[in-house]
Amino acid sequence: MARSSRARTGSRVTRCFPCYDGDRTGDFSGCNVPNDLLPSLGATAAAQPTSGKYLVSPYGRRYRVWETFLILLVVYSAWICPLEFAFLRHLPRAPFVVDDVVNGFFAVDILLTFFVPYVDNRSYLVVDDPKKIALRYLSTWFIFDVCSTVPFRSITRLFTRHEHSLGLKFLNVLRLWRLRRVSSLFARLEKDIRFNYAVIRCTKLISVTLFAVHCAGCINYLIADRYPDPARTWIGAAHPDFREDGLWVRYVTCLYWSITTMTTTGYGDLHAQNAREMLFGISYMLFNLWLTAYLIGNMTNLVVHSTSRTRDFRDMVQAATEFAARNQLPRQIEEQMLNHICLRFKAEGLKQQDTLDILPKAMRSSISLYLFFPVVQGAYLFRGVSPSFIQQLVTEMVAEYYAPKEDIILQNEYPSDLHLLVTGEVDIVAFLDGTEQVYGKATEGGLLGEIGVLCNKPQPFTFRTAKLSQVLRISRPKLMDIIQENAEDGEIIRINLEQVNV
Repeated sequence: MARSSRARTGSRVTRCFPCYDGDRTGDFSGCNVPNDLLPSLGATAAAQPTSGKYLVSPYGRRYRVWETFLILLVVYSAWICPLEFAFLRHLPRAPFVVDDVVNGFFAVDILLTFFVPYVDNRSYLVVDDPKKIALRYLSTWFIFDVCSTVPFRSITRLFTRHEHSLGLKFLNVLRLWRLRRVSSLFARLEKDIRFNYAVIRCTKLISVTLFAVHCAGCINYLIADRYPDPARTWIGAAHPDFREDGLWVRYVTCLYWSITTMTTTGYGDLHAQNAREMLFGISYMLFNLWLTAYLIGNMTNLVVHSTSRTRDFRDMVQAATEFAARNQLPRQIEEQMLNHICLRFKAEGLKQQDTLDILPKAMRSSISLYLFFPVVQGAYLFRGVSPSFIQQLVTEMVAEYYAPKEDIILQNEYPSDLHLLVTGEVDIVAFLDGTEQVYGKATEGGLLGEIGVLCNKPQPFTFRTAKLSQVLRISRPKLMDIIQENAEDGEIIRINLEQVNV
């Protein structure tokens, strides 16, 4: 199975990466479902190569702390970059020293990215092949990251004294490329049930608005500062000696103009005085039309519709928590409920079963044979049976995911299904005199509940997952029909069962 998996992808992939504290796709607080990836259908332990020695886990705690630290630096860059763009000649030396230090941190992150595995968008698998990682980064965001990190101002000062040229200003604006990290942060926080979804969305919308106000005010000041006649500018008409004012006074004046324009309050003491300012005012107001439509649309979607899938998930978690508290359920049962809801949410996002259901039966059978034939054939109960028997068996099996600490089969339960563990680990538990005892563990390739199914008697054990597990399930009636149709294979199965359970 490992060989076929690698042949399919053509690169080194990790089927189930170690879990972490926060989402690539979001944090599912209150459950033990790993937040990274579900194992692919038919994946086995042999198909899970370990990460390289020098690779950095994208889900590790240290890397998440590093990403959070970079977000703070991005916020600083987003504020200081437009300010330097407009007020470069009026700023003290200290901010430029800080800029070089910030650029150094992002340069380190560029190097670090070459050692961080990534998630393939088509297969949802983590690729940890160093060559694939480097090739993907070089062909996507590498050039943009480098251009946004180069200290153009410091380099320019080595060759010329013209520090305030517009060319330099535009080069420094490339640092705003880093804002894509903030968008990724909000995408993760929106799925984190520990935070209020409406608050996160409102914070995002407010941040976009404030950034637009900040940038527009700085650009409009630059137009006035570069105009030949200061008296014929929007700020010079109200404050003839505006260049003599302090930086804080000029900056607040710019924000005041920007907000009055955005909110369509109307112009009073500050308004355009020349063609340049009028053209920029027209552009800014047209942009505000789009921004207003964006804000209203998002607020309407937030209040009326929201995001139905994420909202339904949060409601289900809240309802399950309240149900457990109202009925005073044990903590173990409550955890099982939450884990199942979280796992169902993640599995629905992959839409694997939905994809299989829309295909013709013959095609579904071909896919099942390709994915599960080696796994079923390796189970002890089916050793020595004919390939045709395995084929009939595999086409009737259904793949399911189980969260950690979730019961697959209960002791004394009527036998209804046979389960085959594909990935994960399951505890074999029995209750004697009211005491729970673990008799053993089932690992990849192990069968669950075969004694009860084949002997038609209550299940002797409880099978409880110890970690995220993928299980193949086939109903007892279908299994018995296949055995009856293949009498010789049925005899082999009986012998295998007796040999193992003597």
